[in-house]
Amino acid sequence: MGKRKQRPTRLSDPRLIPSWIGVGLYWLIGQLPWNLLLTAGRGLGHLAWHLAKSRRHVATTNIRLCFPELSEQEQIELAHRCVISTGEAILEMAGSYNNHRIDLSKRVTIKGMEHIEKARAEGKGVMMLGMHFNSLDVGSRMLGQVLEIHAVYRPNDNPVIDRLIDNGRRHYVNSTIDRTDMRKMVRMLRQGKIIWYAPDQDYGIQHAVFVPFFGIPAATITATSRLARMGKAAVIPCAHYRLPGGRYEIEFGPALEDFPGDDEEQDTARINQTIEHYVRKCPEQYLWVHKRFKHQPAGQPSLYKKS
Repeated sequence: MGKRKQRPTRLSDPRLIPSWIGVGLYWLIGQLPWNLLLTAGRGLGHLAWHLAKSRRHVATTNIRLCFPELSEQEQIELAHRCVISTGEAILEMAGSYNNHRIDLSKRVTIKGMEHIEKARAEGKGVMMLGMHFNSLDVGSRMLGQVLEIHAVYRPNDNPVIDRLIDNGRRHYVNSTIDRTDMRKMVRMLRQGKIIWYAPDQDYGIQHAVFVPFFGIPAATITATSRLARMGKAAVIPCAHYRLPGGRYEIEFGPALEDFPGDDEEQDTARINQTIEHYVRKCPEQYLWVHKRFKHQPAGQPSLYKKS
């Protein structure tokens, strides 16, 4: 067998020319008026429902697993709305990263800020329990206008895309932190800073336990409770929702009481329960196109295998 081709790591690598062209087009799209961006995004979502069959399958499978109380037709309709919302998010992100003329602070309502203020008054760092709603980036931009936050993220494998995301986010957050840099996170929390941290994706089974998410075993990293303990931080849920008319709502919940506890697995299950609570408020805006249940306990078949 031949050697596996290495991914390009230099921004000047000729193989990345298509990525650079894509980033340039993305910048142009981002200059559109905000409501037009969202309208175009919905069109993109409708198109993706028909053309991006693999992502449609993932979204439909997730909805079927997590909302068994819905009829088959209702599940399909919800999955369809999820994919449309994802299309909105893709173009919304273009504006969030590239259009700094627009004042998004006029489009947002923030609820629960008193929970942040209470933790800060007690001298605690704040670990925002982030969630992968589709409005993640526009929500972060709006948060960055009212709070000094530091965002934890997973670097993208494509260096051009990673540069786009990192540079885009640095316009509105104080810094970005690689999710593997636990020491830096702990240090910042102990300094009383605010960190946005989202543990609600399947990062593999290393440093993870299988705990329920919508009643389905989900590989979930256990780092949340360890970071909260070592950083002596308050863990405050942070959800963000897209409203009609290009408006948004950010909601902070009360800090989790008696967290972390004595059992890491129970702590992790509690994190999933908390996230589920906020997702149920607006399920079509959650990132269901992600394979949240990709890994399953040993011996269990893949939940995404097409029949």
